[in-house]
Amino acid sequence: MFTRARLKLTAWYLLIIMVISFFFSAVIYRMVNIELNRFANIQRFRFERRLPTPPAPDLDLIEETKRRFFFILLSVNGGILFVSGGFSYFLAGRTLKPIKDMLDEQNRFISDSSHELRTPLTALKSTMEVALRDKHLTLQEAKKLITDNLQEVNQLQSLSDQLLQLAQYQKPHTNIKFEKLSLLELVNAAISHLKPVADKKQISIENKVKNIILSGNKYSLIDLFQILLDNAIKYSPPQTSVVIKSQKIDGHVNILFVDQGIGISQKDLPFIFDRFYRADSARSKADSGGYGLGLAIAKKIVELHRGQISVTSQIGQGSQFKVSLPIFS
Repeated sequence: MFTRARLKLTAWYLLIIMVISFFFSAVIYRMVNIELNRFANIQRFRFERRLPTPPAPDLDLIEETKRRFFFILLSVNGGILFVSGGFSYFLAGRTLKPIKDMLDEQNRFISDSSHELRTPLTALKSTMEVALRDKHLTLQEAKKLITDNLQEVNQLQSLSDQLLQLAQYQKPHTNIKFEKLSLLELVNAAISHLKPVADKKQISIENKVKNIILSGNKYSLIDLFQILLDNAIKYSPPQTSVVIKSQKIDGHVNILFVDQGIGISQKDLPFIFDRFYRADSARSKADSGGYGLGLAIAKKIVELHRGQISVTSQIGQGSQFKVSLPIFS
């Protein structure tokens, strides 16, 4: 599809270039004709003033000059056609590339989402069909089935919410509102939301963030910090701590989320921010209930704020996620 579109766009570029080129060539040819005729008339006038029987201008030479100039212009336009064809094809590819990348990303998003939704839906359908065929299904068994299915439905709802959130951050944010914000207040808001989860796992949260002022979108940054904090709590064993701290460096602030969790293997680190990516078996076996979307959303939010996100980790020793954001100026 894009090859055909690229060729069509190349043809339009060429048409515009050649129309302009032929127009100016016609104007130049017309002007040269006028000048040659004017030169012949001037020569005739001079000869008439000097000689009683002036010689006639060499009309054949003038016509030959016109023909030679015509073929020169034709050759120049042929060269323009050849050179501009290559440049037009290149420019058409560069023009269509952002559109192609966007559509490819959209298609991957739809394909990945469909795959992730299909698996739990198939499981739900199968368990309900088996239960309906069981003539000896007891009330207790039916209640357990409904309870289990409700848990699956809750996870599906969580997945759909995350998909909508990710799709929202993938849109061009030309009108998103940035304002002057306190980093400490943003982190405190994220902590207050996840403190019950941390308390349930007996995990302490140490907030060592300084009151630094940044420019950003309040709700997006709270989402970002909640994702990273939730990720740290999720993969940390009980009776450990998660530390959040900040470092102000050269017009940027680094926010660090340090946990004592199970860690991430080196082979997984390059892909940890990819959509729907799940790390190695040790990490996947944790009771996470996630779909591999949180860190992908976090990366989109950081990119929206013109920042950077990275991670360092070792198996069995925990992970450190670092977010670098520009401070308010």
